[in-house]
Amino acid sequence: MSFSRYAFWMMALFVLLGTPAVLAQSSKAILKQHIYYLASDEMKGRETGSTQVEQAAQYIEAAFKNYGLQPKGTDGYRQDFTAKITRVPVTDSLRAAANIIGFLDNGAAKTIVIGAHYDHLGHGTIGGSRDTLHIGEIHNGADDNASGVAGLLELARHYSQNEVKESFNLLFIAFGAEELGLLGSKHFTQNPTIPLNQIHWMLNMDMIGRYQPENGLAIIGHGTSPAFVEIFDGVTSDIKFYTSKDGNGGSDQTSFYKKDIPVLFFHTGGHPDYHMASDDADKIDYKALQSIVDLEIKIIDKSMLVAKMPFQWTN
Repeated sequence: MSFSRYAFWMMALFVLLGTPAVLAQSSKAILKQHIYYLASDEMKGRETGSTQVEQAAQYIEAAFKNYGLQPKGTDGYRQDFTAKITRVPVTDSLRAAANIIGFLDNGAAKTIVIGAHYDHLGHGTIGGSRDTLHIGEIHNGADDNASGVAGLLELARHYSQNEVKESFNLLFIAFGAEELGLLGSKHFTQNPTIPLNQIHWMLNMDMIGRYQPENGLAIIGHGTSPAFVEIFDGVTSDIKFYTSKDGNGGSDQTSFYKKDIPVLFFHTGGHPDYHMASDDADKIDYKALQSIVDLEIKIIDKSMLVAKMPFQWTN
């Protein structure tokens, strides 16, 4: 049995049954298991509208339920919508898609949104693939964006099990159809399941699995609120990171930025496997990924010490 197939069944068991032995494992081990499941060949690249992206949605939904998050979609944890493929002509351009939304209700007036998209390119036939020699082969999307979903689930696990009642609520969103044009996050911000004026700020993870020490981790959106200067003051990590001001960018935080919500976008940068059939789980830097999640926890915790996050445009 291949490791990816082993991870497929073990993580399905973990999510559905909440095995205590698995929950007791280190963060690094859990992150690895999530990615090996989501980016396995069995998931066939998680193309929007496919059976496999629905399996990924159910996996995330079951994890949210296992962690005790309240459903905050329009139908339980789900917020269904229709996505349209526009980059290439296909006979079935309209596809069923869904955001998966879980809420940690701490009885607070404000909520921090944490998000990551869970779809990818399937076999590369819906547009977006850079691998012209391998169109038709599975694009597993380990870094893009199984890595971000693993971070999302690990943050949900941390905050739901840390035995602390935080001073802010937390809304965890796995976005659908990001690869088709940020469609899931656009749908949420146009049809929010909590009032947008109650959002403190939004954290997005997209491609956080291929840390490059020479470049460091990019944290984009630092300029979208002056409060981030105070929040980042004194924050350290065992990985190198740098901040960038602009809230606009090629991922789901942009949809929130355009609604005047402060955002941060965590991203480890481009690499030769981006949107290629070779973006596989064995290429992820799991130690660095764990450090990124730990850094995000520090930043989220410090943001809870700030009562208000004024928004500012950056472009």
